[in-house]
Amino acid sequence: MSDRLPSGVLVKALIRRVHDAGGSAMVLARGDQQGGALLALLLDRGGDPRFVERGVGGEGRPAIIRSGPRETDDAAITDYWQRRVARDPDLWVVELDIPEAERFVAETIALD
Repeated sequence: MSDRLPSGVLVKALIRRVHDAGGSAMVLARGDQQGGALLALLLDRGGDPRFVERGVGGEGRPAIIRSGPRETDDAAITDYWQRRVARDPDLWVVELDIPEAERFVAETIALD
């Protein structure tokens, strides 16, 4: 049995932290409540879109890694996360619009 928190709980915590800090957060795709992976679309005041997700960093420890398309137009961004969800229906996709969004993801998701 894993001591890792369920994915649904982590997503709720992440959204609450972003809202409490004055940012905006919403779920674009709901994944598996227990073990779904998380893909986060990060924005800063509606611009500079980029994706991060939990991965394995140095020494095998959890880390936040960048992913996603190089293009930053709305169509490419939407197409990317929708293709990921089509391949993995357990995947959570969350959009965060707040400065230093990577910090919120790392503190909530990578260190659970």
